[in-house]
Amino acid sequence: MFDFNNKIVVITGGARGIGKRIRERFEEAGATVSVIDILPNDCFVGDISDKGTLEKYADGIISKYGHIDYLINNAAPIMRGVEDCSYEDFEYALKVGVTAPFYLSKLFLPYFKKGASIVNISSSRDRMSQPGTESYTAAKGGISALTHALAVSLAGRVRVNSISPGWIDNAFTVYEGPDAAQQPSGRVGDPDDIANMVLYLCSDMSGFITGENICIDGGMTKQMIYHGDHGWTLADKG
Repeated sequence: MFDFNNKIVVITGGARGIGKRIRERFEEAGATVSVIDILPNDCFVGDISDKGTLEKYADGIISKYGHIDYLINNAAPIMRGVEDCSYEDFEYALKVGVTAPFYLSKLFLPYFKKGASIVNISSSRDRMSQPGTESYTAAKGGISALTHALAVSLAGRVRVNSISPGWIDNAFTVYEGPDAAQQPSGRVGDPDDIANMVLYLCSDMSGFITGENICIDGGMTKQMIYHGDHGWTLADKG
């Protein structure tokens, strides 16, 4: 379905999970892919919270390829809650989740080719929360807002969209029972559900889509839940 021959793709957090699968799918479609991750990988190992690391990485990409076609900001920020998250933890989460995507977009801006796209990986937590998730949720909300801001600023040069995954099992585990049944789609998601959309948003088929956030969560954020409805109960904290 997709042909990305001669395309240059950069993926942050591409050493495992969703990022790794996005890389694999792009390579299957003919693209040349470079990843940056704090984890071991065959491209570039580095912490994207560091300004100098981002500059060194971007310089290397442009020196090697001369341009970029697609930037996938996928690296995940840490998750800490208001009671145990330090100032430094929160700042680090925002650097990884918002500042790095912004700065890489800025560094690569003069080198994006015609038809280029940026795809930011947000989360369904940009609109809903569990307790103890403030650093992660704030970063994901930030990148969702950054998406439409960049889309307007870069209009006519680069399309910018984001994806908000729900429950994605990186091991492609097949869940049964309540874990699957609670999803309106009837199953838990897997990395292909996100990778497929990333490739679509980078393809010519999505040429009229920019500034959008697409939630891929099996319908979970659309399901209204009331105490006593469909067997759901809320325990009294008192």
